[in-house]
Amino acid sequence: MAPASSEFILPRTGRVLRNRTVLAAMTNKQSEEDGTLSDAEIAWLVRRAEGGFGIVTTAATHVHPGGKSWEGEMGVWGDHHVPRLTELADGIREHGATSLAQIFHGGLRAPRSLTGQQPTSASINLERGVEEESRELSDSEVSDLVASFGEAAERCERAGFDGVEVHGAHGYLVCQFLGTRTNRRADRWGGDLEGRSSFLREVMREVRSRTSEGFLLAVRISPVHEVGIELSESIELSGMICDWGADILHISCWDAFAEAGEGDQRTLTKAFREAIPEGFPLLSTGSIWTEGDAEFVLGEGADLVGVARAGIAHPDWANCLGGGGYEPERAPFTPEHLLDAGLSPVFVDYMRRWKGFVTDGRK
Repeated sequence: MAPASSEFILPRTGRVLRNRTVLAAMTNKQSEEDGTLSDAEIAWLVRRAEGGFGIVTTAATHVHPGGKSWEGEMGVWGDHHVPRLTELADGIREHGATSLAQIFHGGLRAPRSLTGQQPTSASINLERGVEEESRELSDSEVSDLVASFGEAAERCERAGFDGVEVHGAHGYLVCQFLGTRTNRRADRWGGDLEGRSSFLREVMREVRSRTSEGFLLAVRISPVHEVGIELSESIELSGMICDWGADILHISCWDAFAEAGEGDQRTLTKAFREAIPEGFPLLSTGSIWTEGDAEFVLGEGADLVGVARAGIAHPDWANCLGGGGYEPERAPFTPEHLLDAGLSPVFVDYMRRWKGFVTDGRK
């Protein structure tokens, strides 16, 4: 087993990653009102590239004005976003990291208070925590959104990003199409797994058709989710994603050490590793803090390990690997520590919502 500090070559393109660490996409609420990147957001991501991460992933960035899910969310739906996207991509590259922009649409979780319009989804849905019922997208609207994902990827490549990650996890629009609870359609976009996954498939095809051969395409999925995603279907979907031209399959485990469940004592990482083609790049994230954690997940079959909270608190996390025993300080962190780590006051305030992360935040 190669250590986390070792190089990794993405087989389709031959791109060399300087190590196996990934800064996973993390909401930080630092973008401007129109979705344009701010100085603070560029600085925090470039700082992680400087800190040694192999891949640096942006926060989720909406591909359509109607897909915005929170204040301060990054956008990639207009050409006015490109100049600052270029600044970010240039900064990440200058520090030796590979850059991915995570592209998404909030679907039923994109409230009218932010978009000025009723939220849309695969079907009519009203989930807890959302402001109002979503309406069902028409067939032509679904096709238009597929095009929006492709246009967003094209914009990212023009700005100098190395690739995109399609966000198919955590209950947002792609995930809503995949889920049996949120997708009850009777047309080509619904029904069995093949139908429910057709939105993701077409998004991937559109990204591929609008970008160059060397442009990277990662896909992030939730192994299970309350929108109606079960592990057995996610494992089946993972094989389909590999066939559809992805370069990296990213499983968002929340806890990379948990068992698959229902009598299956394998970790989620091992379950997916054994289900996808040998050698296909697998990225696993969830509760990874120490070098030992990273090495365990690699030992379970991941090729890449992703961190979010550890990378927020420790910008040099990746650079500290290699000795075998790196154990960084854990939460809670003082606001001063986080400010010194390159977070803006806005980002620190957002992290106060995470239980036990900031000393003066949620307990």
